[in-house]
Amino acid sequence: MKYRCLILDHDDTVMNSTATVHYPSFVEYMKIYKPAVHYTLEEYFRYNSDPGVVTFFRDMVGLTDEELKHEELFWKAYAESHLPQAFPGIHDLLWQYKDEGGIIAVVSHSFRHNILRDYVENDLPYPDAIYGWDLPAEQRKPDPYAVFDILERFSLKKEEVLVVDDLKPGSVMAKSAGVPFAAAGWANDVPEIETYMRAHSDFYFKTVPEFAKFMQE
Repeated sequence: MKYRCLILDHDDTVMNSTATVHYPSFVEYMKIYKPAVHYTLEEYFRYNSDPGVVTFFRDMVGLTDEELKHEELFWKAYAESHLPQAFPGIHDLLWQYKDEGGIIAVVSHSFRHNILRDYVENDLPYPDAIYGWDLPAEQRKPDPYAVFDILERFSLKKEEVLVVDDLKPGSVMAKSAGVPFAAAGWANDVPEIETYMRAHSDFYFKTVPEFAKFMQE
């Protein structure tokens, strides 16, 4: 096995969720509470990557701390009633990896129970560990806390894990932890994101089949 553990991002790495859940939730919230604010899906992808979702919402969208809490509740309720679909090919890839004895850990900015629901509803193998938005803010990605905890929890060496993520926070987390990083480039076609990810990744995959082929080599 090339890697004993895959540390997977959730949104736009495993699930096609920003375009179908998170961005529509953002649009609905802004329509109701900040009607003068407009961002395209491409811009939403770009700013979630850099400067990151909290900074984007606070410094660019202009939400106060109180509004941030309210928006989070709105997003949480929206996500409860909207199920994202796994990208084509992810199902077979993860099941084959799991059947071969691989460990699947999820490090995400989604809530733990939403991640579990998405895995169950998409018939994906149950994750061995989940580190979601439920964590204290200082332990969330891009902080490397989750990676170090996974290494200790499963008695893994750094070279035995591969972080797979579509955005900058995942890349920063992997680099801070000193572990290999693969960029998932299949969720968007934003040039700035692709340029950054290609430059800051050990591996870059534009499609799920490319990643699956790499895992089978």
